[in-house]
Amino acid sequence: MRKYLVLFFIFLFSTFSFAQKKLTLNQSIQIALQGNSNLIKAKNNLKTNESSVKSAYGDLLPDLGISGAWTWNRNTEIGLSQLNVDTTLTDIDTRSYTVGAGGSVVLFNGLANYARISSSKNELESAEFYLDKFKRDVVLQTSEFYYSILNAEELLIVRQENLKYNQKLLETIQERNRLGSVPIADVYAQQFQTGNAELEVIKSENAVDASKNTLLNYLSLDVLEDYEFENPFETIEINNMDKYSTEFSDIKTMVDYALNNRTDYMGQMHTVASSEEGITVAKGGYWPSLSGNYGFTSSTGNINNFFDRKFWSLGLTLRVPIFSNFSTENSVQFAKVRFQNANEDLLALERQIKIEVKQGFLDFNAVTKGLEVAIKNVQSAEENRRIQYERYNLGAGTFLDVLSSDRDYQNALSQRVDAEFLFYKTRDALLNYLGKLDYKNYE
Repeated sequence: MRKYLVLFFIFLFSTFSFAQKKLTLNQSIQIALQGNSNLIKAKNNLKTNESSVKSAYGDLLPDLGISGAWTWNRNTEIGLSQLNVDTTLTDIDTRSYTVGAGGSVVLFNGLANYARISSSKNELESAEFYLDKFKRDVVLQTSEFYYSILNAEELLIVRQENLKYNQKLLETIQERNRLGSVPIADVYAQQFQTGNAELEVIKSENAVDASKNTLLNYLSLDVLEDYEFENPFETIEINNMDKYSTEFSDIKTMVDYALNNRTDYMGQMHTVASSEEGITVAKGGYWPSLSGNYGFTSSTGNINNFFDRKFWSLGLTLRVPIFSNFSTENSVQFAKVRFQNANEDLLALERQIKIEVKQGFLDFNAVTKGLEVAIKNVQSAEENRRIQYERYNLGAGTFLDVLSSDRDYQNALSQRVDAEFLFYKTRDALLNYLGKLDYKNYE
């Protein structure tokens, strides 16, 4: 009997253990990099850029095609005699078979074909750089969603501990009221405080579920599955905060680093280069074009003598544009405007990067100071609550002072939790602004 009981409890323990799936921060990022819908689309679009480069190189090569034809004709003719009297009816059937092969090659078109190759290669590199930046943004977004879950779970723990504290305090006050040492008003006040603590626990549980749903939806996972999320961070203390800011220096140095390492900035530089090559492509319409053509044809009326008649051809075609109805001028103008707009986008992105780095660094410093204050406030509020409770026990303080000190302590704890995860979010955002937020370790 004991053996079956042991097996039963092992089964229950195993069922409980596997009821929740663990999902770490690294796993979440890996899933996002593999299954994010917009990221998959960006990877698919990259294939079109690769195909464009291949097509541009193909313009330098001669093309070749084959053709074949079969024709049947019937000629019906009535023969007439000298007296214009119908004599005979003649049907003549003819068949012809033709096969050919040929093509052409562009020998010169104002170097537009070479410019098209350079333009398509720049577009490909630009797309690759933008894809790289998009992956970094996915890492940042996933981390923020994950931090929101951890933040909500930490706040839930704070609310649960507060509820236990208030329940225990209510029992103490009820007992002291029964002994006549405290008035019934204190009991009612603590009952109200305990009820509020229970309500805060319920709100915190809902906040945890909502933050989990947001991340699971972003990862395209089933929101009905029960996941357990691990906190990869140690508690931040004031004396170990410096290790989190070793990647940052003065603003000018960070801006220079960002401009040299931000892949979206490098991608925009390639977009500018591609649009500049587009001007050369458009100006090719002003130049004469020279192309070569070649062909082979065999034609016969009898399939048994198919290759008895052969025709070879080879030639050059020179086309000199005189008037193109202003279409070339229009193409050149569009190419110039595209280049000017791309260059303006590059300047705008440079200004944006400077703003992001500067504001991100200022936000990081502000959040760091805020976290230091929050840590000190918890220590101060905890000590104040202890003192007020002891004064109340000694009859030197009021129960209102106890409630006020407990409320201050709970606010300090909540602010401490919020400040810590805001610190992580702000730090990751600044790393992303600098181009330091890596994704390759998660792929």
